[in-house]
Amino acid sequence: MWRPAERIKYAAEPGRWPTREEAKQSLLFQPLALGRNGQCRLNERTWVPAMVPWRATEDGIVTPDILDWYRRFAQGRPGAIVVEATGIRDIPSGPLLRIGHDRFLPGLRTLTETVRKASGGYTRLFIQIIDFLSIRRRPKRERYLNEFLRIQPYHIDKINVSQSVPEAKIRAALVDMSDDELIEVLDEREWEALQYGARERVTDTELAHIRDLPRKLPGLFADAAGRAREAGFDGVELHYAHAYTMASFLSSLNTREDGYGGSLEGRVRLPVEVFEAVRDRVGDDYVVGCRMLTEDCLNGGMETDEAAFFASRLAAQGMDFISLSRGGKFEDAKQPKVGWAAYPYTGPSGYECMPSYYSDAKGPFGRNLQPAGQVRAAIRSAGLDTPTVAVGGLHNFEQAERVLADGEGDIAGLARQALADPDWFEKVRSGRGDEVRLCLYTNYCEALDQRHRQVTCELWDRENLQEKGIAMSRDGKRRLVAPRWKK
Repeated sequence: MWRPAERIKYAAEPGRWPTREEAKQSLLFQPLALGRNGQCRLNERTWVPAMVPWRATEDGIVTPDILDWYRRFAQGRPGAIVVEATGIRDIPSGPLLRIGHDRFLPGLRTLTETVRKASGGYTRLFIQIIDFLSIRRRPKRERYLNEFLRIQPYHIDKINVSQSVPEAKIRAALVDMSDDELIEVLDEREWEALQYGARERVTDTELAHIRDLPRKLPGLFADAAGRAREAGFDGVELHYAHAYTMASFLSSLNTREDGYGGSLEGRVRLPVEVFEAVRDRVGDDYVVGCRMLTEDCLNGGMETDEAAFFASRLAAQGMDFISLSRGGKFEDAKQPKVGWAAYPYTGPSGYECMPSYYSDAKGPFGRNLQPAGQVRAAIRSAGLDTPTVAVGGLHNFEQAERVLADGEGDIAGLARQALADPDWFEKVRSGRGDEVRLCLYTNYCEALDQRHRQVTCELWDRENLQEKGIAMSRDGKRRLVAPRWKK
């Protein structure tokens, strides 16, 4: 992952933990009603954002390890848990959950039942539903030039050979070129495909399936949301964030000329249409929110004033909550190794999404709070009271309480801290915050995610490995869930 040049080392601070009575009176542990009619009551304003644990089957089916993962978070009884990004298409996508067909419903029903039982009905459960475009692994140089590259007339012209020369000889000539020579022959996207792996963009409207995204996606999201309701989830979170399809429509880099790009109105058009289709499918009495960015954190990308416009528009359409993240884009991702795919959290924008304990003068904690507050203020200025979820390096009670008191969010989201200690919520609520295991922010978990390995935390994954009945990682070296809190 990219690191700031300053390399200042930070450590998470516990701050002052509240007593049981102070926690009870705090803003953080007050209820909040979600939904048009307030039909979905959060028992407190704490939130575990979506995190991909790499525990589904290769076919996207819920596994016992998935159930263990969410059960363990539910035992800490946060206000809400959002299940990992779950694909809306019925296509292979590796060990990521899917919801693009009715055959996924039995496992998803078991998941909702597991969380309700583990939390005693206290925790609300939402599922994040996502679409993503094709991205290929970085190929070997010779294989790309011999198999994947489509030879075009401009290639032949640039290497100055006759059109009658056999294609095999043209390819052999390309293979023999130095990189300095080859970069002059390939176009920008071909060079990128060689160096990073081919990646589709929402602006590739010369491709029929990309051109048709505005026609296809509303129905796919609506079908997925309908299944989520049938499976027993309390609501859905539409994934409009980071490097994926819907965020790419919102981005300033979206230059589509078909009414779905360019202007602010054009860029928000499909996100609105997706929401409307989902709302029509699930009805007014079901929670539909979204995850979006406060800014792309890219040169020429979406900035916070644009995000504020989009969030206000989505809130006006009736979005029930808006969870705010930042960065995490492909455009500035680090070059992957051969055989690996680009990972959108390895560049500067990825750092803004998941900053580590080595940081710049701004530090790694709360980098997203000021822009999140700006987005929330725009929603309020529009006369709307849509709740927002603020995230970004929150780990102690005072931070989370300040987010609510200062109007930076209505709900405090803890991701890496909840992974480090799933009992954070129960410990703080009961006046035993001094027993919290604080996240180190080394991004050990993120490194596992990048390699598509089962995500765990270094603070507990080697602890008490002889415990009876615990599930272990595929390599047999790590436990997959945190030990239970001995109250």
